Amino acid sequence: MTEAQVLEHHQAAADMWGSGGRAYDQVSFAISDALAHTAQRLNPQPGDKVLDVATGTGWSARNVARMGARVTGIDIAADLIEAAKSLSRGFGDQIAYDVADAERLPFTDGAFDGVISTFGVMFAANQAQAASEVARVCRPGGRLAISAWVPGGAVAEFFGVLGAYDEAPPPASSPLAWGDPDQVKELLGDHFYLTFEKGENNAYHADCQTIWDWYVSGFGPLRVLANSLPPARLEKLRADCDAYHRHYETPAGLRVKREYLVTVGVRR
Repeated sequence: MTEAQVLEHHQAAADMWGSGGRAYDQVSFAISDALAHTAQRLNPQPGDKVLDVATGTGWSARNVARMGARVTGIDIAADLIEAAKSLSRGFGDQIAYDVADAERLPFTDGAFDGVISTFGVMFAANQAQAASEVARVCRPGGRLAISAWVPGGAVAEFFGVLGAYDEAPPPASSPLAWGDPDQVKELLGDHFYLTFEKGENNAYHADCQTIWDWYVSGFGPLRVLANSLPPARLEKLRADCDAYHRHYETPAGLRVKREYLVTVGVRR
């Protein structure tokens, strides 16, 4: 597979998410409790074939591989896939990575015993198509685990801070729909028996400077936005991000809390 597997309407997103390269792994580290939660709810068995959709730098693929499954991780961002390969060398051929698009998965029907996506498939532009593809490649009786940020939560508020500086039109469908059980039922309920579990990610940073440096280096949406702004507007964005994060100050440093939803499914 090659970058040609990425659909045209996802090319800009691929460039954005891949812009931080290996530094994106720091972002995954900051949400690693939520990634572990989702992998444990998938509950793969040794020898299972599992697909990780929008794997990023492969954090969830490695979590699933630790449980004995054989994992294929795909992402639209080639730079993230290269980072995932490098970071996963210790797993040998237990994990395979390649560039591919959630809306056009290059696998046969029922090819996998399980599918996981941690804050990934939620960003596909055509949500119904991505959901259909996830269902198509999961065998009957296979398991699904998807984590997504919830509407109205801390991440929604942070996206609102960034959105005030972004001149691009908002997506037709909010990625946060994947964090609403009713919306997920619309997307996946015909294909999976579904249950839901709420979670709260806790991330710890020394101060506002530290979290800014982490996210402007590795978090594609903020990195690309920051690099596009003139100095005065960038300073205002920085001030708004600091103000947002100061709400999470504790005597020990920042404790950033983010609400999310884990969808667990069994293929009908």
